[in-house]
Amino acid sequence: MDELSERNEQSLYELTARLIMKHNLTISRQGIAKHLSILEDAGLVTSRRKGKYRVLLFNNEPLKGLLDGWID
Repeated sequence: MDELSERNEQSLYELTARLIMKHNLTISRQGIAKHLSILEDAGLVTSRRKGKYRVLLFNNEPLKGLLDGWID
């Protein structure tokens, strides 16, 4: 989610490359896709077609009221 919040609208390939290079992770594109599927089910990530690619978008709306609930 950090990578998508820093740079939204990335393809799965772009996100995988950033995670591997920036964080030195050893995870496959399929592994990242599984994690993204869970985040998408939770409403934190959405995807849409952009040309011939599907891009991923971070959705921070579900997180906005989170701190209010913890602090009260």
